[in-house]
Amino acid sequence: MTGSEILVEALIRQGGKTVFAYPGGASMPLHQALRKSRDRIRTILPRHEQGGGFAAQGISRTSDEIGICMATSGPGATNLVTSIADAKMDSIPLIAITGQVGQKVIGTDAFQETPIVEICRAVTKHHYMITAGDPDDPESVQAALRSIPRIVKEAFFVARTGRPGPVLIDFPKNIQLATTDQPIDFDPPMNLPGYHPERRKVASEQIRQVIAAIRRSKRPILYVGGGCIASDAAEELTKFARASNIPVTMTVMGLGAFPGDDAQSLHMLGMHGTVYANYAINEADLLLALGVRFDDRVTGKLEEFAKHGKIVHVDIDASEMHKNKEAHIPIVADLKLFLEKLNAEFKPADKPEIAAWWTQINEWKEKFPLKYREAGDFIVPQHAVEELWKQTVDRDAYIAVGVGQHQMFAAQYYKFRKPKHWLSSSGLGTMGFGLPAAMGVQAAHPNSLVVDIDGDGSILMNIQELATLHCEKLPVKILLLNNQHLGMVVQWEDRFMAGRRAHTYLGPIDHPEWLGEGSGAHYEDTYPNFVKMAESFGLKARQVKSKAELPAAIAEMINHDGPYLLDVLCPYQEHVLPMIPGGGTVRDIITE
Repeated sequence: MTGSEILVEALIRQGGKTVFAYPGGASMPLHQALRKSRDRIRTILPRHEQGGGFAAQGISRTSDEIGICMATSGPGATNLVTSIADAKMDSIPLIAITGQVGQKVIGTDAFQETPIVEICRAVTKHHYMITAGDPDDPESVQAALRSIPRIVKEAFFVARTGRPGPVLIDFPKNIQLATTDQPIDFDPPMNLPGYHPERRKVASEQIRQVIAAIRRSKRPILYVGGGCIASDAAEELTKFARASNIPVTMTVMGLGAFPGDDAQSLHMLGMHGTVYANYAINEADLLLALGVRFDDRVTGKLEEFAKHGKIVHVDIDASEMHKNKEAHIPIVADLKLFLEKLNAEFKPADKPEIAAWWTQINEWKEKFPLKYREAGDFIVPQHAVEELWKQTVDRDAYIAVGVGQHQMFAAQYYKFRKPKHWLSSSGLGTMGFGLPAAMGVQAAHPNSLVVDIDGDGSILMNIQELATLHCEKLPVKILLLNNQHLGMVVQWEDRFMAGRRAHTYLGPIDHPEWLGEGSGAHYEDTYPNFVKMAESFGLKARQVKSKAELPAAIAEMINHDGPYLLDVLCPYQEHVLPMIPGGGTVRDIITE
């Protein structure tokens, strides 16, 4: 076996079923090995390495599998960096494999050489370079070959356990090409001194402390984040919420942990969260913060956030405790284990008396609902998302988004009932995430409905993946909310920079919109022509401008047998509301 064949076999033994891989000089042997094993592991060729990294996340975010991406050395490897950093910020398990120049020329500025381990050191959970102690010594090379299954096994273990994250394996070409005729142990013992990700048990005293705080509280709230989904704790969370009748609000990463259209849900909190969720957090006397990191887009001005309440913070990562916000009861634990124990010990007598709290919350809900303006026959983006939700909510759809206004509109108006059905680049906020992420989801769930809700600015960042959809027969649907602008930046220009446009219009610079002086009407011809572009890649596509035509157009899209791009023209004057300005407090909330 060659080193490359050993690595591919090790990936298969660890449960790898799909790899998104773009070949190059330093990774060609790996691609030969993948070709040889194509009946056991599917290789999908993305059209850009970043697209492959996001597609691999699509697998990790929606299944129990760990997504795998692969690139060559130099520019191929650096093209993976953004998707690796994105996975690190959102705590997504990922295996990234990069070819590397031969050991003897490492450090000589060889053709297509970059020190990718050094580049990625701060954005990976762990990293490896598979090297021989002496590349000229045959036994040293054999030892390197024997180490490959251990490294791959450790990479999967580290990526999946504790707080999940991406692991990089850099693989010099000389070791890829080296051969062995000795038997290989594909289930060797791991060697990870100092890494102890065992599921930490929760002390009964801690549970009793939390229950006592709940019983005494008059205005409790559950503040739920992505850790709830990562720990597979959504079922236990829902069980506890039902038993306690405590209102639930979620971060962008936590959407789907509790049914979004349930009366007990306050939906999303934070910068673009609901007014009633933010008011409730502000007035709560007990904050049950589960699998969250008190991100600045949630808290705004930290010292003003939830300052009236006692904070119980449960997270698997000890470094999150007191990092941004002091917790009164800090609990370092696997959230699922914590909730299992809490549910087992929580009795009907422990249920807090919060009828007055619910009366107040329901008044806020009635007074400050999520709403948007009536725009005649124009299609406002909120309406498009809501229409998609109505037509797909019972079809168990997976929804990926790019980054920008359309992302927030989707978070607000698509009410997720299940975890792992919502894919958003939340921590890093990477434009171009939606299309390739949806591509990965479709590969993992071939019979499911997968929709990318995207913006015209965001989708252009990875538009080349339309080719992958066609060539790999991945029937992703794309709802493109096209306002010809970088909508979120436009919103900040409107709110804080007197509406002065500074390179946020995406059309020709001789149009008046370039400086923010347009009428707001649709042009007859939008730029670029996404319908022609999609058709040139082999996709079915259609443009729609009329609100009256939208329901039938969405129905046609979701029922089409194959990938489909629906280009929905939207007015660019829409703002994502509510909005708490960066660094502001709930008192600064903008609703109009």
